[in-house]
Amino acid sequence: MDDSDPFAAPHRLPTVTRPLLGLTILVVEDSRFACEAMRLLCLRSGARIRRADCLKSARRHLQIYRPSVIVVDMGLPDGSGADLIEELAHTAPRVGVILGTSGDDCAEERALEAGADGFLAKPVTSLATFQAEILSRLPADRQPTGPRILHDEHIRPDPIAYHDDMAHVADVLSEKTDPQTLDYVAQFLLGVARSAEDHVLASAAQALARTRASGAPVTSDTARIAGLVQERLNHRKAI
Repeated sequence: MDDSDPFAAPHRLPTVTRPLLGLTILVVEDSRFACEAMRLLCLRSGARIRRADCLKSARRHLQIYRPSVIVVDMGLPDGSGADLIEELAHTAPRVGVILGTSGDDCAEERALEAGADGFLAKPVTSLATFQAEILSRLPADRQPTGPRILHDEHIRPDPIAYHDDMAHVADVLSEKTDPQTLDYVAQFLLGVARSAEDHVLASAAQALARTRASGAPVTSDTARIAGLVQERLNHRKAI
């Protein structure tokens, strides 16, 4: 394979039913639930998926190979996804398609300003939306040939992955509750709770984010988050 062409994939041409066949998608995402959704979307689309759960891991991946597409969560445990997007947007040769993703309503503007080609708003569950966001940014020779009838499908990841995300948040909060950690927890939970349609937890995450932004004390919001997370862990049924 010619490493200068991120879309080169001999003998693996896209088809009508598997329009992303031949592509390798690197998903930079710390949520197990969101990663599982991406895995299912890639599987249905014919793409190969690679995963990284933080900026450090993503950069390590990128030293070894160059994916066709990269999907970067905007809130990661070791920094902002916008930093990685900006690096990739100015690196030659460039990754073919760079997308940001987040459950934060304000994150799309940051992703595009950093140099992303597009944005996937969480929850990312629609197969048609996922494919269209990538296909619309591929060169003409990577487009499926012939008429394409779009049959949408909505992905439902395994609830066990959501439980794993709750355990992750519980571990983070047990170690520290400094402002930076709370900002990360609020953004992480907002994205994963929206993806799982856990409206109570999503509302609590939004409240924590608003309180942090206002500079008011966060003790009650943090306690509520911790209680809701523990409640889901105790029941071992997140959704």
